[in-house]
Amino acid sequence: MENFKEQIARCRTFIFDVDGVMTDGGIIPTPDGDFIRRYNAKDGYALAYAIKLGYRVCIITGGRGKTLEYRLRMLGIKRYYVDCMDKIAALHEYLRDEGVEPSDVIYMGDDIPDLECMREVGIPVCPSDAAAEVIEASRYVSEFKGGEGAVRDIIEQVLRAHGDWARDSQGVTPSSLAASC
Repeated sequence: MENFKEQIARCRTFIFDVDGVMTDGGIIPTPDGDFIRRYNAKDGYALAYAIKLGYRVCIITGGRGKTLEYRLRMLGIKRYYVDCMDKIAALHEYLRDEGVEPSDVIYMGDDIPDLECMREVGIPVCPSDAAAEVIEASRYVSEFKGGEGAVRDIIEQVLRAHGDWARDSQGVTPSSLAASC
C-alpha cells in the first residue's frame, strides 16, 4: 500500500462537504429562508489558490442557501451540488463528467452522510472534530477542526507534494476570483 504522501502526490481533485468541513457547523437561519455560515479565510485562500493552479475542486453538500452559493462562486468553484440528498449519486456524476478515477480523489467529510462517498474514493480525510465513524473511515485526520483550517491543511499538503505550494500566488484572493463568476 502506498504511503499517504505518495498517494496525495497523485491527486489533483478535491471534493468537500460544507457544514462541519468548510464551516464549524453552526447555521443561523434568516427570515428570508437563507442561512448564515462562518467561513475561514485561510481555507478560502487555499481553495482559490488550488483552483488557480488547475486543481479540481467540487462541493457536495446537503446545505443550501443563496449565501452558500455566493461563497462558492466567489472562490471560483464551478462544480457544486447543494441541497444534495444523494451524495453518492452526485459523486458518481462528477467523476463521470470529469473523467476522474475515484482512487485519485480526496474527499473531506465530517458526518454520517459523507461516509458512503468517503468509502468510494481513494483518499478519505476529515477534520479533527468529525464523527467517530468518519474518523475511523479516514486515511488522514487533520489536526484542525471544521471551519478552522482543515480545508487549508489538506490542500496545502497536496500542493506541497506536487511542489506547487507558494508558487505563483500573485493575485489570488477570493474577491479577485469573484469577477470571473
